[in-house]
Amino acid sequence: MLKRTSLFLVLALLIGILSGCTGTTVIYQVNCDCPTAAPAVETPAVKTEEPAAEEPSAEGALKTGLYIGADVSESASATAEAEGQAKYDVTIAAVTLDENGVIVGCIVDSMPATVKFDAAGQITSDLSAALKTKDEQGEAYGMKAYAGAKYEWNEQIDALEQYAIGKTVEELKTGAVNESGKAADADLAATATIYIGGYVSAIEAAAANAQSLGAQAGDELRLAVIASPSSSASATAEKAGTAQLDVDVTALTLNGETITSCIIDSVQAKVSFDTTGALTTDLTAPIKTKTELGEAYGMKAYAGATYEWNEQAASFAAYVTGKTAADVAGIAVNEKTAPTEADLASTVTIAVGGFQALIEKAAQ
Repeated sequence: MLKRTSLFLVLALLIGILSGCTGTTVIYQVNCDCPTAAPAVETPAVKTEEPAAEEPSAEGALKTGLYIGADVSESASATAEAEGQAKYDVTIAAVTLDENGVIVGCIVDSMPATVKFDAAGQITSDLSAALKTKDEQGEAYGMKAYAGAKYEWNEQIDALEQYAIGKTVEELKTGAVNESGKAADADLAATATIYIGGYVSAIEAAAANAQSLGAQAGDELRLAVIASPSSSASATAEKAGTAQLDVDVTALTLNGETITSCIIDSVQAKVSFDTTGALTTDLTAPIKTKTELGEAYGMKAYAGATYEWNEQAASFAAYVTGKTAADVAGIAVNEKTAPTEADLASTVTIAVGGFQALIEKAAQ
């Protein structure tokens, strides 16, 4: 589902994605702002924002930031009465800021999913089913139908995004939420009735990550998310089972059809279990993105790579800046989708097919 918001942006950072480019889902996670029934799902789309009502008076450079936060704390072991499940809630925020730290572009989204397994450690979910973010689901997410809400999740998040535009992070934090994490501002509360404290924190984190990457006032902010649990595997006598959700994200800015900044990152959220369906993962341990892991991701140490994943993702993002989505789709790759163009292949040796798919979606 498409959403538009024109914001002033430029070169966004770059932080990549190594996982697959085909979105898939299992069973949607239900939390405090979700319906109790799992809606039908489709291929992920792109979320964009409509132009802000008021644009900054001064033209100039913008900073671009991205945040991805994954939570698996609601996962549970299998029992004699119920299947076990790995429950994921991945929150994503992208922003652009002007020279005074004022938010001029803001997009927030969330990827919920559940992978189920039985008391023998065998995965029972369809790992090939399509997965969509809450925003992409729109009315199908079911807050109106199942929870009696007046506004759907995407409409409530739209209200938060628009409220954030024109404010600094401190102004947003002060005015948006009360001590319980609900909307404090009367106008915002009229639409946003869900818990928004976590989303405000995500916007704050994205702003803290923001860098001057070339975005300019008037550029358009885009966000695209592709997720898949297809790397999951059942438990065996020799190896624990793993429910793995790969979530790949790009935040980029466009001037017309030209990419003026690009950030790519990816998170692998893993929940392990044994042949009795008992969880073996610490559900409270922080889950870092590949960029946050840096050298700890291990491409140099274990794969003998010259450049780490985050360095390669950043190189790819820098390479596509100044190009159109059509140009990116036309980058020459081999059968493993690793680039073959000399300038790019000198620093990027990983598969980039997923990167190309993200940018194609973001530019739609």
